[in-house]
Amino acid sequence: MSINLASGLRDDDLTPWERHFLVRNKIGIHYIEQARYWFDTLLADIEQWFNRNNSTLIVGINGSQGSGKSTLADYLCCAAMAQQKIQAVALSLDDFYLTKSQRNVLSNNVHPLLGTRGVPGTHDINLALDTIDNLSAQSTSVKVPRFNKATDDRHIDSELETVSAPAKLLVLEGWCLGAQPQSDSALVAPLNALERDHDSDGAWRHYVNRTLATDYQDLFSRVDRWVMLQAPSFHQVYTWRLEQEQKLIARFKENAQPLPDGIMRPTDLERFIQHYQRITECLLEDMPARVQHLFKLNKERLIVDYIKGSPPLP
Repeated sequence: MSINLASGLRDDDLTPWERHFLVRNKIGIHYIEQARYWFDTLLADIEQWFNRNNSTLIVGINGSQGSGKSTLADYLCCAAMAQQKIQAVALSLDDFYLTKSQRNVLSNNVHPLLGTRGVPGTHDINLALDTIDNLSAQSTSVKVPRFNKATDDRHIDSELETVSAPAKLLVLEGWCLGAQPQSDSALVAPLNALERDHDSDGAWRHYVNRTLATDYQDLFSRVDRWVMLQAPSFHQVYTWRLEQEQKLIARFKENAQPLPDGIMRPTDLERFIQHYQRITECLLEDMPARVQHLFKLNKERLIVDYIKGSPPLP
């Protein structure tokens, strides 16, 4: 099924929370029309959970870089807070990156490629689990970790948002969320120029695979409902990721701020995304069969099909 909705909504048709959502995310009204059409089933699943359970619901969103995960996570939280009057918090796996200094230690002691954030092994999974536990706890306030991609490091403590707990809905998104480890034999041959030229003995990809097989699976097991925004292919990821970087550059120029060192140019970005090719391609192949809500995207990141899987028992 292929749907191309032409926006018939007007500003007067929007609820206050939808209007605020669009302004905060700097996107057009067409997103709400698409969201109302495609995400109603997902929101109904979330509502049914709360009709049957009093515990915190954790929704996991998988999707490659630039697929719209953070926007969807924000939308689900805004909708749940407005419609069900519950506390909801959006989290990104990116928020739990190891600090730059910690990644430098990994780079020096384990493998130079681990200096680059993103792959399994460059996150503080214990911090992620502790944050989820604290957000689910009763009568407490939680400072939510956030990562500053412009500086390639975590935001300092004074910059963090304090959230009142408990949160009844946690939406966790990440490009490698839900990934499963590969067999040792699948890691032998390099997949791209980065692996061939900078990981000829496979030490980096074996380290990434080992960490994915352990702590990350503990985190993924916390997810109650899985959602995937499926890209057409890995080759589309570069274009989408480049768009993200250009938006970040525009934001700094708009505020008359100098570009930080962490900003990537197209040639830097091309090498950067090769770090993620192996796991992304595996996810595009095997993840669709493991999710409860699959949204297929075209090259313009528009949803063109939806497949509902069987939800697990609550």
